[in-house]
Amino acid sequence: MAQQNTPAQFDYNSTRNKLILSEYGRNVQNMVKYIVALPTKEERNRYAQVVIDLMGFLNPHLRDVADFKHKLWDHLHIISDYQIDVDSPYPKPSPEAIHIKPQPLRYPHQRIKYKHYGKTIELMIEKAKSIEDPDRKRHMVQAIANFMKMAYVQWNKDSVADESILADLFALSGGTLKLEDNVNLNRVEFRPNNFSNQNNNNNNRGRTNNNNQNNRGGGGGRTNNNNQRNNNQNNRNRNSGGAKKY
Repeated sequence: MAQQNTPAQFDYNSTRNKLILSEYGRNVQNMVKYIVALPTKEERNRYAQVVIDLMGFLNPHLRDVADFKHKLWDHLHIISDYQIDVDSPYPKPSPEAIHIKPQPLRYPHQRIKYKHYGKTIELMIEKAKSIEDPDRKRHMVQAIANFMKMAYVQWNKDSVADESILADLFALSGGTLKLEDNVNLNRVEFRPNNFSNQNNNNNNRGRTNNNNQNNRGGGGGRTNNNNQRNNNQNNRNRNSGGAKKY
């Protein structure tokens, strides 16, 4: 009767334990599991330090973190399922602290009356309304009007009359802030960005130079090739003429 050979049991990833932190791999997890089973704490501390150095070598991007050693020790406790008993230089993390979700960010839900001026203008106007000194208040209102004019020109890319700015200031302040009629705001002109135009000109110059070089190089090469062909043809004619004489 023929002996039947039973195949050995294969070790698939589906039959293994789940990787807790996959970025360190299964070997590190097996080493941490081995450290947990060591009998003495002195051995566990020595091997734990070796594993910490290995974890830092496997993930060099963690060195850019401010306190990457603290992060590595936290990962060591997490891989051991918080069962490793070593003298860690940092406090041991708790499972509850890891699963805590951060508080949602509170985004401002405020409507801006004139979006091209922004919310800062409204805050500055409220601050100017609370100033009691008349001279200081007048300078503050004039500075706000100049800032509004600059913001308007940047948004509209065109000039604006001072009367329009003063009217918007009067509307935003609820009719409480107003400048004299003879006050002239700072002159603001829109200047387009010339940096992109310079880059385009430089690119065009480079293309023109390349075309000129290609034209020069191509023409010269073709002329030389034509001269060589003519010389070869003349030599053939001479040779054929000499053969005919004989």
